[in-house]
Amino acid sequence: MKKRPSLVAWLFIVLGTSYFLLPLIATFLFSLRAKKDTLGFTAYQRVFADSSFYATFRFSALMALLTIIASMLLLVPTVYWAYLRHPRLHRLIELVSLMPFVIPPIVLVFGLIKSYSRPPVILVQSRGLLIAGYMVLTLPYMYRAIDAGLRATNVKTLTEAAQSLGAGWPRIIWQVIVPNIRGALVNGAFLTFATVLGELTLAQYLAWPAFGPYLARISQNKAYEPAALTIISFALTWVIFGIVLLVNSKDQQQTQFGGTH
Repeated sequence: MKKRPSLVAWLFIVLGTSYFLLPLIATFLFSLRAKKDTLGFTAYQRVFADSSFYATFRFSALMALLTIIASMLLLVPTVYWAYLRHPRLHRLIELVSLMPFVIPPIVLVFGLIKSYSRPPVILVQSRGLLIAGYMVLTLPYMYRAIDAGLRATNVKTLTEAAQSLGAGWPRIIWQVIVPNIRGALVNGAFLTFATVLGELTLAQYLAWPAFGPYLARISQNKAYEPAALTIISFALTWVIFGIVLLVNSKDQQQTQFGGTH
């Protein structure tokens, strides 16, 4: 017989769910009070009528996608090679991945500005510098997701099997290793996307029209629109996450179906 959750377990579940949902519900109810003594979607209508909302969201979404791609291109081969050839490097890589938690973003952005605002390399006005900064900020999430995926995969056996079939290193990484850690990559991509979408410090000090500075600017002189933006960004993030999971599950089903033939 299956053991049912105890009363204490249900209590913690209810408390955890309440801790997550109650502030969200309160924010949503507050966003409906843009008109006095009336509940309505006036705040949402004002947000959707603002062209800056679409422009800043598109920019941040694009930067998030480019950050995800660049992070995967950098970290997947690096962590894979460390697992395969240099296991002792894991401690060093893990230490480096923790640095964004130790160094505040304001220190990072001023370091980038000071280093890349004068000859011979001037990158302050380059989107590449912003993406590089985002890669540093999201390094802990993407690295740990990839690391968890590789830990659950028999990297050495898969590599030896692929080499026995004549596969080269690029093919081994992108056609053998990556499909086996797809779920971990999806998790890292979602955390990266959510972080970049709401990031404020880098975008503001590097003077880019991102979604984070837009939220901060709206919050300075309006009350109900920021609450509406919070709900909208939350909903959009989860919609995107749902689409990614749906695509990922379909890919896995196709892979399993193909493997049966």
